[in-house]
Amino acid sequence: MEQFLEVIQKESIGVVKEKELLSNHTTWKIGGPADVLIEPDSLDSLKRIMELISQYDIPWRVIGRGSNLLVADGGIEGVVIKLGKGMDQLEIEEDTIRVGGGYPLIKLATVISREGLSGLEFAGGIPGSVGGAVFMNAGAHGSDISKILKEALVLFPDGRLEWIKGEEMGFSYRTSRLQQEHGICVEAVFQLEKGEKAEIVKHMQANKDYRRDSQPWKHPTCGSVFRNPLPNYAGQLIEEAGLKGFQIGGAQISTMHANFIVNIDKAKAEDVMNLISHVKETIKTKHNIEIETEVEMIGRPKENE
Repeated sequence: MEQFLEVIQKESIGVVKEKELLSNHTTWKIGGPADVLIEPDSLDSLKRIMELISQYDIPWRVIGRGSNLLVADGGIEGVVIKLGKGMDQLEIEEDTIRVGGGYPLIKLATVISREGLSGLEFAGGIPGSVGGAVFMNAGAHGSDISKILKEALVLFPDGRLEWIKGEEMGFSYRTSRLQQEHGICVEAVFQLEKGEKAEIVKHMQANKDYRRDSQPWKHPTCGSVFRNPLPNYAGQLIEEAGLKGFQIGGAQISTMHANFIVNIDKAKAEDVMNLISHVKETIKTKHNIEIETEVEMIGRPKENE
């Protein structure tokens, strides 16, 4: 790692930070330090970072805006690459948009609606990045990324940079092939439809208002924690089990929406993990249904002090 750091700090590739707390980079405001956090300032920089990571055999992973992510209290070994500024370009041509993986999804939905383009209204309240949305096939209000993705530019761990068609992404519920192949979505092309601007803005705002009024955003949260075990809904099952408001440490099952866990008092990742385990066990006992997490859990436990 020391050799890698010496080399990477001499490169003009963006921002490099050692022992950066990931609680500063997740919407849950939870997470220990990354050995190294790098925010590349361009695609060329990202490619160079990946070359060096491969050369020095350093563990790595990518994050976007840190939603849908629980980072352990012990942090993350190796390099965390954050796609943000420098990877957030946007081009609009007729009814097609080309956008960087680091572009905020909520902002994109707002900008596009004002252009009179329809198809992203569902994303008006999803607190992630474009790259993360493609990776997870993010969705809401009966639609998702798979419905609009024309193609994505993907950087693979071996250095391959490849355009993948939407129909080749292996999309299913909150899943894409990138999760198995550890691909990084660095750019996406979305096929939208021209429409009446006022109606599109109204529709998107209604979706945002619904999320604001029905989901807890006053405290740090990651978004939905559990996948819906269709035809059931995770939030409904948790509420019926009487778990709304149940708390472990600083983490609480939201009293507003039971599929959200909120950080109400300096919660640790361990608190959230214990709460998730309790929910799973309770739902299995009461409903005989096994529910799985939608949130991704990464990192190492904190050593006892």
